[in-house]
Amino acid sequence: MVPPTSGSTSSPVPSSAALDLLAGLPSGTRVSVRYALPADDASGLPLTDALGELIGLAEGTVTVRTRRGDVLIGTGAVRAARVVPPAPPRRRPRRD
Repeated sequence: MVPPTSGSTSSPVPSSAALDLLAGLPSGTRVSVRYALPADDASGLPLTDALGELIGLAEGTVTVRTRRGDVLIGTGAVRAARVVPPAPPRRRPRRD
């Protein structure tokens, strides 16, 4: 699960507007998508976020490529979405 993001370039938009936003974006756009988890999810949380590159919308799903892999989200579960700035460059590990 990805924690909520900070430093976004746009405010979250409600579900139907979120889907309209996502549908209008080109593939590869970095986004944060908040979506509902199933009631029986082991985490016990009602919502979570997927942060990564938008792959696209197809057949009732939104696909976001995160660091951990592709996340398929049912369009009915989407609660909010926003465009976020590019990820900062990764730091090299410190050597002691």
